[in-house]
Amino acid sequence: MAGEGKEEVPVELREQPKREEDSEAAVDAMRVCYRGFDPAAYLQFNYTPPRADFQRADSIVPWKLTCLHRAFTEGDVRGEVLVDVGSGPTLYQVMSGCEVFGRVVLTDFLEVNRRELQRWLKDGASSLDWTPYLEYVCKLEGRRPSASSEKAARLRSVVSDVLPIDVHRKCPLTPGAVPTCGADCLVSCFCLESVSPDLAAFTRALGHMSSLLRPGGHLLLIGALGESYYLGAPGLRIPVVPLDEVQLCASLRGSGYQLLQLSIYTLPADMSVGVDDVTGVFFVKARKP
Repeated sequence: MAGEGKEEVPVELREQPKREEDSEAAVDAMRVCYRGFDPAAYLQFNYTPPRADFQRADSIVPWKLTCLHRAFTEGDVRGEVLVDVGSGPTLYQVMSGCEVFGRVVLTDFLEVNRRELQRWLKDGASSLDWTPYLEYVCKLEGRRPSASSEKAARLRSVVSDVLPIDVHRKCPLTPGAVPTCGADCLVSCFCLESVSPDLAAFTRALGHMSSLLRPGGHLLLIGALGESYYLGAPGLRIPVVPLDEVQLCASLRGSGYQLLQLSIYTLPADMSVGVDDVTGVFFVKARKP
C-alpha cells in the first residue's frame, strides 16, 4: 500500500469498525498511511545489521531465512506456482522457494515497491545489496557462497510477474494471474498485520488470500508479534495490528487453514533499533484443506 509522510495515525484506525462501511473507511485510511512509503529507507531500517548480521545466530534475518529454507526443503511444499503476497521491496522470502517452483509471482500494493523489485530483476540494481542474502541461502543449501550468482540467475528466470495486489479485496489479484485451481504455495512476510486496521481485517485478509491457493496447497507466513507501529520512511509511523500467538492461531483457524507449524523468535534487546516496537516474530506453516 502507499503514505504521505509524517501524518498522525488517522482517527479511523483508533476505533474498531462496527459496520461494513466503517470497515471500508478504516481500510481506506490505512491506504492513506502508505503514501510516502520509502523502499530504500525501509530496507535500511530492517535489512542491515544488526537485524541482518549473518555472523550472529540470533540475528533476525538469518532466523527467517532458515525457517523458509526448512519449509521449502521438507518435501511437502512443492508444485509449479509460488505466489509471494505483499512482497514489499524485498526478495529474501523467495530465495529458497525459487529452487522448488517453476514459476514465482511477486506482488505488492505499492507501485514504488514493484518498481524496486523490477529494477533488480532487470539488471541487478537495488537499494540493497542482496548478495549476502543469496550467499547465506546457498550455504543453507549446502552450496558454496560463490553459487550466489547462479541462485540470482535462477530467481530471475522463474519470476514471471510483479503484480499489483490488494488483500482487502475478495479477489486480491486480477483474474488469470494464477491458475484457476489456485497456486501451489503462498508465502507472505510482514504484510497482513501491517496493512490491516484491526484484527478483524487481518483475519478477512487471510481468508481473501486463501482464494489464491489450491486445496492442499501451503501457506508460509512470517509476521510481527506485539507490534503497534513501524517506520515506512523517516518520520512516517505506520500502525500495525499488535498480534499475539492466540490471536494468530484463531485467525488462521477462522480463515480455514490447518496449522502445521508455529515457531517464535523473541527479539534480543539490541535488535530494537527504534524503527518499530516489535517484540517477536512468528513463522507459520499451514495448509489449505
